Amino acid sequence: MARITAAVFTSHVPAIGAAMDLGKTHEPYWQPLFKGYEFSKQWMKDNRPDVIFLVYNDHATAFSLDMIPTFAIGTAAQYQPADEGFGPRPCPKVIGHPELASHIAHSVIQQDFDLTIVNRMEVDHGLTVPLSLMCGEQDPVHGAWPCPVIPFAVNVVQYPVPSGQRCFNLGQAIGRAVESYDDDLNVHIWGTGGMSHQLQGARAGLINREWDNAWLDQLITDPVACAKTPHIDYVREAGSEGVELVMWLIARGAMSDVVQSDTTKSVAFGAGSVRVRHRFYHVPASNTAVGHLILQNA
Repeated sequence: MARITAAVFTSHVPAIGAAMDLGKTHEPYWQPLFKGYEFSKQWMKDNRPDVIFLVYNDHATAFSLDMIPTFAIGTAAQYQPADEGFGPRPCPKVIGHPELASHIAHSVIQQDFDLTIVNRMEVDHGLTVPLSLMCGEQDPVHGAWPCPVIPFAVNVVQYPVPSGQRCFNLGQAIGRAVESYDDDLNVHIWGTGGMSHQLQGARAGLINREWDNAWLDQLITDPVACAKTPHIDYVREAGSEGVELVMWLIARGAMSDVVQSDTTKSVAFGAGSVRVRHRFYHVPASNTAVGHLILQNA
């Protein structure tokens, strides 16, 4: 059967992609940030997955305010980088995995989660920046990402947005869906977005190092409690865009130390073993705090 072997968590700041695309990664401002991903790029080469299930949020490119799905899974064979106002990022198209994506959609919907199935869309920096950080820069014409990617878009732009608990429970359902797939596939699940930042209003530029790192501690050691963090805490402590962190809870819920019984719906934490392979935190990157974490199932 397929199995989830690791979870990757990372911010997806658009300015990071611009720094890579414009050759600024060695400038003093950006050097400390990219140094924090050197381990990750080597780890990715040493632990190459067959498929990446990548949780991100669309920034009004694939979806506009006319239609905003809460959870949308990409089932297409490929996805082109989106033009977000300055032309598409110079990176390769993303190859999908329609068979596994369709299986996950069927399984998760049967577990009472409503997904929007998307057979055609473009992907923006929310998805391509994490790929660049973890896999390195790729030639946009002749290069390729190391494996197929299943895009999973979550609405954290227009309220109401899903709760952390809902996202955590969804991650468990995705984990069960992957394990019920017949082919022997090594799957990574990635949660992206965050950490603390606010892009507008009187608190524009807000960064809360203490809260960010305390939240990361709890995500690792007590994700069940972390999932109960209410929206108002994210907004108050991490800024209006800090609520993107609920997407990390989808990836965390799929890990082997979080087991939910199909019959009792009870959650047992600590049933499996998860190893922290890498943790990194840096400010500033543009006006955003950058968090990064790699967890690997034992």
